Amino acid sequence: MEKFYDITVAGVKRRLPIVQISDRLAVASFVMLGDCEVVCAAAQALKDMVPEADWLVTAEAKGIPLAHELARRLGMSRYIVARKSIKPYMEHPMDVTVNSITTQKEQHLCLDGQDAEKIRGRRVLLVDDVISTGESIEAIRTLVEKAGGNVVGKVCILTEGDPEKHKGIIRLGNLPLFPISG
Repeated sequence: MEKFYDITVAGVKRRLPIVQISDRLAVASFVMLGDCEVVCAAAQALKDMVPEADWLVTAEAKGIPLAHELARRLGMSRYIVARKSIKPYMEHPMDVTVNSITTQKEQHLCLDGQDAEKIRGRRVLLVDDVISTGESIEAIRTLVEKAGGNVVGKVCILTEGDPEKHKGIIRLGNLPLFPISG
């Protein structure tokens, strides 16, 4: 029998399936890709909570809808996406390695040199959908700082696990982890 976790995000109710991601851990699977109602409501709720920034930077791919809608609501015409691989069109790309709980393998995040120039000396807000271990958002932070950007905050819809481990992160809620015993 499937288990679910019910949550309300910015007034929008969702029933999340609890899925096993390792032999010892399950999570409530929050996927906002394709969920316009959640993305728009969350961006509206977050827009007054975030510090002033010149740029939003997110990682490919799940943070993109939130970065897009949050940028729109903040009156920004553009945001920057750290890609998962170096693309042929990138000039002087920068990259970092990250190990995420959801992918369970080593990944790369890459920033085009042109995007690095845009954020040099500028205020940058980091955006993600869910922050669990913090590895992905820290990889984005490393990229931004390597490019000379000044990180002014980290924002997500939800954190996951012990909320005390996520102090300083702007968020709308927290998801529990579901340990599997035996």
